Amino acid sequence: MKKLIRIIQANNLFIKIFLVMVISVIAVSIMITYNSIRMSTNLFLDTFSITNSKIMDQITERFNSFTNSIVSASIEVDTNGTIKQLLLADHDTAVEKSTYYYHMTYEMNRIFAEVDPNDANMVILSNKQDLFNMNYVKWPVNSELLANHEIIDRVEASNNDIVYQFEDSKVTNGVPMIIASKALKLQSDYIYGYLFFSLTESDLREFYESYTSAGNNVLLVTPKGKIVSSNQRELIGNSSIELLSYAEGFDGKGLEYRRVNVFGQDYVFLSQYIPSMDVYLVNLIDQEVVADNVINSKEIVMIAIAIVGLSVLVAFLILRKMTVSISKLVRQISDMARYQFNKPLKETGGYETRKIAKAFNYMLNELQDYVKILMTTQEKQRKAELEALQHQINPHFIYNTLASIKFMIRQEKKETASNTIDSFISLLQNSLSNVDERITVKQELENLKSYVQINQARYGDRIKVNYLISPDCLELYLPKLVIQPFIENAFFHAFTKKKSGFIQVLIANRENHLICEVIDNGDGMVSDQLDNKTIKTKEKRQLFSGIGVKNVHERIQLLYGKDYGVEIESEETQGTKVVITLPINN
Repeated sequence: MKKLIRIIQANNLFIKIFLVMVISVIAVSIMITYNSIRMSTNLFLDTFSITNSKIMDQITERFNSFTNSIVSASIEVDTNGTIKQLLLADHDTAVEKSTYYYHMTYEMNRIFAEVDPNDANMVILSNKQDLFNMNYVKWPVNSELLANHEIIDRVEASNNDIVYQFEDSKVTNGVPMIIASKALKLQSDYIYGYLFFSLTESDLREFYESYTSAGNNVLLVTPKGKIVSSNQRELIGNSSIELLSYAEGFDGKGLEYRRVNVFGQDYVFLSQYIPSMDVYLVNLIDQEVVADNVINSKEIVMIAIAIVGLSVLVAFLILRKMTVSISKLVRQISDMARYQFNKPLKETGGYETRKIAKAFNYMLNELQDYVKILMTTQEKQRKAELEALQHQINPHFIYNTLASIKFMIRQEKKETASNTIDSFISLLQNSLSNVDERITVKQELENLKSYVQINQARYGDRIKVNYLISPDCLELYLPKLVIQPFIENAFFHAFTKKKSGFIQVLIANRENHLICEVIDNGDGMVSDQLDNKTIKTKEKRQLFSGIGVKNVHERIQLLYGKDYGVEIESEETQGTKVVITLPINN
């Protein structure tokens, strides 16, 4: 893998130009192929739409034939005096009921024989819930359930004589059906019965299923957008307002066909309204299937591959000859960057290559001179900074500390004097060593305790210092002297008005950052005393060091970047909170 990467890097220019030419050839081939497919598809769709329009006319004729037979049968039932008399009369005795059912069945058989297709069913329901079912196998309906179903309500509420409804509810035992319903009325609008013609969706599908194929789908859509029948059975019962809008728009404009996107796929769309059933007959043709039937994809791919292969071969031979000298120049630059930065390039090859090598050598000489000057300047600046940091201890602090120790000895506070001397020695060792180095949190904590012990020995323990350190942070590293200046500032500035209080030092690992907090309950500061991470003060104290808060902040950002540094929050009379954010260094 490494060898392959080196080869690619050495021939970078050649590869780029080569890829541009290859992509151009492929793009041209794709455009030609796309144009051919588009023209062929459009031609096929024009022909296919004419054929399908005729097929849809044939399907519409079959539906009209079915609805005509239903209309004829409903008229015969409505005008049949025997059926009307039987449904209106009372039948109390068993003999009367037997005669009632016999004559009703006879009359209905005569009328039902004219209903087409034979798979349809005819049902009459009296207003006394007497049910007469001509094809019980097709619709085993319960009279009480049907009488109380909303089908009856929709029939009574409709202004049409015959109402077509799609049902797949409990009344049809979950079987999808198309039900044509009619209320049997007297001239006084008194309803003495209900007439139903039912056809299961599977039987209705036979009207058009022979005209469908893979990618050529037929759907029946109601004016409310509900799909009541389709050769795609998973769509039956679903609603599609988008499909309905296309059907209504198509019907209004009288277009031959349209390209639409429904159900997340592109289709060629044909539609025809069937007023007798109040449904839209929709034909969806899958464009991808059409394209596959028209275009020989394998043949086109083979031709495209041959063209691309020949172009690649020619481009390879020409470009390789042109870029060989430039590739050698690139390899020289690459080797020089890894091994010999001072080694100039060989000015060989073509005219362009020699000019590039000459210009690069000149730039290299200028760059080397600049780097030398820059490195010298930075080295001097760094030494000066380190020297300043290493000599930052205030001599007055040393003098006052030694004077305090002397006073302790005179007062025979030998143990306190001894502890103060130990703390002072530890503090001096830490401060006079290389300030640029990093120490552990545990070592920094010991230095803080030494500094605090010295100040408490000198000024008393009116200021308490508490430490809360997470155990998992003790072995993490941080730069020296990033916490001490804030402890020092709290000792000598936070308790001017208040004579006592506490300072809390908290160190923890939060969200993969080392967070150090110094919190005091001292005098606090107003906003005027805070300026870009620097605490302003007019008082001159004999402090341990001259490191300012701003210096700590800039030092952290210099080491770790802008995401780290110091943030200070303070409120007058309430105290000050300093948050130092550092990266995790193991």
